[in-house]
Amino acid sequence: MKSAGRIFLAGLLTVLPVLATLYLVLWLVGAMERFFGAQLKWLMPDEYYRTGMGLLLAVLVIFGVGLLTHALVFRRVFRWAERLLLEIPLVRSVYGALRDLFGLIASGQDPDALQVVSVTLPGSKMRAMGFVTRSKFDDLPPGVGRPGEIAVYLPMSYQIGGYTLFLPREHAEPVEMSREDAMKFILTAGLKSARSAG
Repeated sequence: MKSAGRIFLAGLLTVLPVLATLYLVLWLVGAMERFFGAQLKWLMPDEYYRTGMGLLLAVLVIFGVGLLTHALVFRRVFRWAERLLLEIPLVRSVYGALRDLFGLIASGQDPDALQVVSVTLPGSKMRAMGFVTRSKFDDLPPGVGRPGEIAVYLPMSYQIGGYTLFLPREHAEPVEMSREDAMKFILTAGLKSARSAG
């Protein structure tokens, strides 16, 4: 009986992440179709509308915004709108956290950005795994980062959060692991190995 329970639990733990991922993807696709589809239905007669046109419009809008981010005027308008968003208390918390998280994943401005490193914590033999987020601090106020230092983000397991450390470059040892594998390894508290994570 115990053996059957363990087999069922193993199957459940295998199926649940797949189902949760499929649900999230389908929900996101459905939400985009409903939202953009409603805009299309408002602009065109119902008989011309076909299922999937909302999703197609969503893809085109996202691609268009991606192109516009290269335009100086759009960047200025976007920064102005973003400053307004960050003035609203609840919106500031949610938007700021999501923006920083996606910015961390998509960062490519700093050549050292998102390098996986192992950091030895001061005064101990303990180490933590994290990501170099920047090695240049020219665009920040004086005192944020010192010459020879890097900023390292240490994510916390099983939740969105973490700490940013400023430390001498020599205290961070590069780790030969992809960003995705390292993030899975950290977020699962080491339960997911680099080999099984891929």
